Amino acid sequence: MGKIYEHIDAKLAEWIGRQRLFFVATAPSEGGHVNVSPKGPIGSLRILDDRTIEYDDHVGSGAETIAHLHDNGRICVMFCAFDGPPRIVRLHGRGEVQPASDPGTGVRGTIRVHVDRISDSCGYGVPLLEYVGERPQRDAWLAKKGVDGLRAYVGEKNATSIDGLPALTPPR
Repeated sequence: MGKIYEHIDAKLAEWIGRQRLFFVATAPSEGGHVNVSPKGPIGSLRILDDRTIEYDDHVGSGAETIAHLHDNGRICVMFCAFDGPPRIVRLHGRGEVQPASDPGTGVRGTIRVHVDRISDSCGYGVPLLEYVGERPQRDAWLAKKGVDGLRAYVGEKNATSIDGLPALTPPR
């Protein structure tokens, strides 16, 4: 049976910290496309207090989460246990974007989530998976693009969402 939590306590925070991957879901206010993005490594996620988390938002091929948060602020962060006892935890809340001063580092900014609902469910349908390691492609892509290439990429690919909503102001 699912449970609702009043806050992120030490035990839940420790469980979240052991997960290798999390998912973020957002949607525009009217019409448009719902977006679900895998995020990681988990080390980029920080629990700030018992109802606030944040994570580093890495340069990517789209900027749906950012555009949707600018539009309406709604966000759900989901964690699944892929090893150990089955469990799914969802953090629903309001998100805000804190853009990086320079996306040339590979990080566009920080997404901060003010959590208003914390729940878990059984996770019986989530398969057991063995963690092998991080993929090397992102680091190689960042190195190949270089600082100026990343700035240009963000300006070209991350200014608007796939539905035309504003996302990131192109870097100068």
